[in-house]
Amino acid sequence: MHAQALTGEQHAATIGAAKTERPTPRIERLRIRSLTKRFGELAALRDFDLDVLGGEFISLLGPSGCGKTTALNCLAGLLEPDGGEIELDGTSVMRTPPERRRFGMVFQNYALFPHLTVGRNVAFGLEMQSLPKARIRDRVDQVLGLVRLRDQRDKYPAQLSGGQQQRIAIARAIVTEPRLMLMDEPLSNLDAKLRLEMRTEIRRIHQALGLTTIYVTHDQEEALSLSDRIVLMRHGLIQQVGTPREVYMEPASAYAANFLGSRNLLSVRVTKAADDLHVETRSGIALSGTPRGPLAPGDEAIASIRPEDVTLLALGEDGANTLPGVVETVEFLGRGTELSVRSGLDEGIIARTDDVWSQGDAVALQLPPERLLVFPAEDPGEIV
Repeated sequence: MHAQALTGEQHAATIGAAKTERPTPRIERLRIRSLTKRFGELAALRDFDLDVLGGEFISLLGPSGCGKTTALNCLAGLLEPDGGEIELDGTSVMRTPPERRRFGMVFQNYALFPHLTVGRNVAFGLEMQSLPKARIRDRVDQVLGLVRLRDQRDKYPAQLSGGQQQRIAIARAIVTEPRLMLMDEPLSNLDAKLRLEMRTEIRRIHQALGLTTIYVTHDQEEALSLSDRIVLMRHGLIQQVGTPREVYMEPASAYAANFLGSRNLLSVRVTKAADDLHVETRSGIALSGTPRGPLAPGDEAIASIRPEDVTLLALGEDGANTLPGVVETVEFLGRGTELSVRSGLDEGIIARTDDVWSQGDAVALQLPPERLLVFPAEDPGEIV
């Protein structure tokens, strides 16, 4: 499945409005066409098409091995693509060596020099450009202020926390005023609390400097919170491109729905696809739903619903897609409770609610038809 390339034109008005409140981006447009990379028989990246507007924050999202880091390394010039084109403001950079592309890169492991102080780590790229010492000092001071670590200038990386080290890695990348910022899973080595704090910091710095950022992550929450647009990938192919709200609320496939948090997947067969969509589970239960893709009577399909869209009512309540069930497990999450409910369906249904239920409670399980999304069938083994 190859998703149609999106140019980003529909986002120009929104991003253009945001530009009035932040510095002018250093580029106008990044254009990627048919980017392909193979490793032997493995096609790690296939026909990757994307347009990025200056000032956008784009996340490449997907599981390990989906091609997102390969795409980032091709952009950086660290890998040579087997085909395709990369243009920055109308000029190809395919034959431009990495050091001349003027891209900033932040790695998963920080890649700081342990024998250099924080100040020297940040200054390294400027020293390689042989800039005057006074200008280097002023620029480093400015950037350390931006990442709120000016008072750590004379310390060494080992004396800093993981979050501080990641801020230094970001400072080193932005001090050279890159045309494009590339980030490869920069928060994966941090604990949960630091990840939340650094997400805020990354977005703040991105906006403060008018950066254009391509960000690689396997964490859907990270992508949803940071991005202007998300590029969802699988097996080297783009599956869907859209705003966080679009890819979350209107997934293009069962894979997209599942990867972005829809944990309830049911194998069904379409029984009616004319006016209202009707399906039947393997256990013979009839349900109505909302189609997502071409479906015809007799087709095998996958029905999906998010836990927060499942409704639990007192037993005896009636309505569309309402089944009797029993609460099997209860997990308190702080901001609500997650339940597993056994009913006549083939699989247990996960529901998220603010109401109080206990293990063993009899309930009426309701799957609202407008939120029960039905997709053309995919190999369940391929959905991760």
